[in-house]
Amino acid sequence: MSEDRSIGSLAEPTAAPKTFLQKLLDGVETVGNKVPHPAVIFFILAGIIILLSHVLYLLGTTVSYEVVNPQTHKVEAATATVNSLLSGDGIRFMLTSMVRNFTNFGPVGIILVVMIGVGLAEQAGLMTALIKKIVQVTPRKAVTWILVTVGVLASIAADAGYLVLIPLGAAAFLGLGRHPLAGLAAAFAGVAAVFGVNLLIVPIDPVLTEITNDAIHLLNPTLSIDLAANFYFGVGSSLVLIVVCALVTERVVEPRLGEYRGEIPAESVEGVSPEEARGLRLALYALVASVAVIALLTFPSGAPLRDPDTGAIVGNSPFMSSLIVQIMLVFLAIGAAYGIGAGTITSMVDGINGVTKTFASLSPLIFLLFVISQFLAYFTYSNIATIVAVNMGDALEHANLGTIPLMLGFITITGLVGLLIVGVIPKWALLAPIFVPLFMKLGVVPEAVLAAYRVADSPPNVVTPLMPYFALIVTFAQRYDKNAGVGTVIAMMLPYGVAVSVVWILLFLVWELLGLPFGPG
Repeated sequence: MSEDRSIGSLAEPTAAPKTFLQKLLDGVETVGNKVPHPAVIFFILAGIIILLSHVLYLLGTTVSYEVVNPQTHKVEAATATVNSLLSGDGIRFMLTSMVRNFTNFGPVGIILVVMIGVGLAEQAGLMTALIKKIVQVTPRKAVTWILVTVGVLASIAADAGYLVLIPLGAAAFLGLGRHPLAGLAAAFAGVAAVFGVNLLIVPIDPVLTEITNDAIHLLNPTLSIDLAANFYFGVGSSLVLIVVCALVTERVVEPRLGEYRGEIPAESVEGVSPEEARGLRLALYALVASVAVIALLTFPSGAPLRDPDTGAIVGNSPFMSSLIVQIMLVFLAIGAAYGIGAGTITSMVDGINGVTKTFASLSPLIFLLFVISQFLAYFTYSNIATIVAVNMGDALEHANLGTIPLMLGFITITGLVGLLIVGVIPKWALLAPIFVPLFMKLGVVPEAVLAAYRVADSPPNVVTPLMPYFALIVTFAQRYDKNAGVGTVIAMMLPYGVAVSVVWILLFLVWELLGLPFGPG
């Protein structure tokens, strides 16, 4: 009998003991998920900002600095004083700007416009069929690398990666029998943690370059850098960080999540049905036709999507300004084509119902974005973030450190500021006039300073709830785990943020110490 009991005990599966890192991340998730609903969190934060702004206002907190105007590209002297939200002006601002704060909040319009097309495609069944096809033709392990790579490349399409690739990554992992939140995390890491670099020149590059040149001209009006000043560093960083994010997914995040036991079953890995195959074929034809139409509207001389004055395609051009609308129209075309081919859309009413069903599912997110938009507007109005950033920069400038420690300090401060100011352009407009001339005086080329800024800017995106799309990521996670919250996402993404930051800083230091060119020329 004792032998039988011994055999039985050996046959029972035993859970592998958790590592210290897994226990630490479990603790982060537990603590994070004990906080109130995200909307309540931002209500509380708004209240703190209101009270803090009045205290700092009474103390007369102010700071003077120089800033690059992103519209005029001129360096302007500025003085930031804390504005009280409890003063007469502050109360009027809160009451009169509430609607404007919400309607001008970038993610709101982007999400609603893109989801017209994505919602139709999803409700028609295109996403499900596409996932089945991906499962059929892609090796299990390759999906992680593909997701991260496409995520890194997604910055060329502005914010579309958040809306399209991240839910697609979760669904792809689910279809492969892997934990969908690991797919979500891999895609989110590629889109957000590596946002500052790419294998290509992306829309933010011209703006960052111009801001850098304006800061350079404070010290040397004859010196400028060009659009490709960080191209070599960007390509090298992208390749290294793709490896980092993929390894973190497979070695840290997915093992911690374990086997998925959620309520949504994995999609069948059997072949697509004849109807689905026909729908996918028509969707491919629609995609090719859509791309051809956009190309005709963009590439010929004098095309409507070129800048009417300069003829430029990249930068402040109709092509880039209409990118979100183009993505929506492409998804409308391929979603409708799939639905007609697969028989899931038989009339205009079916298509409209698909879009409205998607919009109905967004209502909790829309309310949360309303609350977030008010908090961010109050935070911006108060000037607290600007004063914190300038004071941290001044402290570093006068710290009398060597060049390398100063560069590390710059990266650290930019990362900390990035937890409060998440926009890559306004943050650089604030920091460039402080640090570009400072480092030039120390013999550091402006290309290196801009590269250091890229290193520091992106990793905080995946762990700060102030990032405009963070609430959307939580919503995506809740599709697969109804108990998921802010803590769940932070615990998942913290390993990416730390790993990307450490490896990227080391890569930058090696690049700088070896004197490698950051770009051509």
